Amino acid sequence: MLSFSNTEIAFTAKSDKDLKKTYFLFRMMGKPLLVKVGSFLLIWAFKLKLPVRGLVKNTVFSQFAGGVSIRDCDSVIEDLAKYNVKTVLSLSVEAQEEEEEFEKAILETIATIKRAKDDENIPFAVFKPTSLVSFDILERAGGTKSMKDKYQSEFDKVRERFDRICKAACDADVPVQVDAEESWIQDAIDNLTTDMMAKFNKEKAIVYHTIQLYRHDRLAYLKKAYEIAEKEGYYLGLKLVRGAYMEKERDRAEERGYPSPIQASKADTDRAYNEAIEFCVEHHPRIAIYLGTHNEKSCLYLAELMKKKGIAADDFTMYFAQLYGMSDNISFNLAEAGYNVAKYVPYGPVKEVMPYLVRRAEENTSVQGQTGRELNLISKEVERRKSLS
Repeated sequence: MLSFSNTEIAFTAKSDKDLKKTYFLFRMMGKPLLVKVGSFLLIWAFKLKLPVRGLVKNTVFSQFAGGVSIRDCDSVIEDLAKYNVKTVLSLSVEAQEEEEEFEKAILETIATIKRAKDDENIPFAVFKPTSLVSFDILERAGGTKSMKDKYQSEFDKVRERFDRICKAACDADVPVQVDAEESWIQDAIDNLTTDMMAKFNKEKAIVYHTIQLYRHDRLAYLKKAYEIAEKEGYYLGLKLVRGAYMEKERDRAEERGYPSPIQASKADTDRAYNEAIEFCVEHHPRIAIYLGTHNEKSCLYLAELMKKKGIAADDFTMYFAQLYGMSDNISFNLAEAGYNVAKYVPYGPVKEVMPYLVRRAEENTSVQGQTGRELNLISKEVERRKSLS
């Protein structure tokens, strides 16, 4: 029976030294005030060009990021592959504003696609839309701001950028995921991604859309997306996540006086998430799933539904995924049981990866029980190893 409590399997890739280092980091992240103040000071230290890069790289960066470049991630990719855990390389660059930065992000994303084409241990590529276009243009394209001719011209460029990446993925036969962003820019991303799926997913899912189920409208959106895909004859690739911008979403809604797009409770989010899983499995293989979650119950639920429908554990259209540096008990135990598993591994210059690292630290502080679970599992494994010595 599938279980996520086997710490020997969960931490098989970690030495005693690595385990102690991970324990220390999660203990620090269990202190909300320390995380809040520390994140603020680190961001300002980088702005002031203080010599903190080494400290960051040897602590939170090494825990949650693969390296500063694609080549720098080689050792992480190889180490994970030893245990049948795949890697999804993600250039951790966002909120770009300049044309030159957009072009660099496109070329780097295409480089990850080429790397994936030559390595069976990298099953997907991924990109963040805000690495290719400014927030302002996406907000205008989504209908929340005026879309004058000059902005329309800019948005046309965005469509070309999406198309370049998705065509490269299609040519290389490497599925590519389009990450989700904040709700007030997501409509434009939804439209672009739907267009790309209609164009490139005729034979199978190459372009994957990301659905954030902590939004109360996303389950209905998912079902509508399926209806459109079925009618127009293309496959849906869906990455299911709970979401990453909850506090920001609620604060903005309150500040501007509109209803929050976030579910009323965690229970509502969990219910919608599992309903989304069930819907996707019911409509397999028209829908291919990439389950991005640290929730054990949701992972067990997908595994159970796959078994009921007779879908093989290693069916490529079914993937489980967790963030690098977190929930190894889920990733490694699933891989040991024969399921397709990937770690989402961000990379990039330390300074540019800082916003991602801050979110990971804040997530481990705010998500109920996350840090406690990690610490308990590590402690259990430390005690198990001591008992053998």
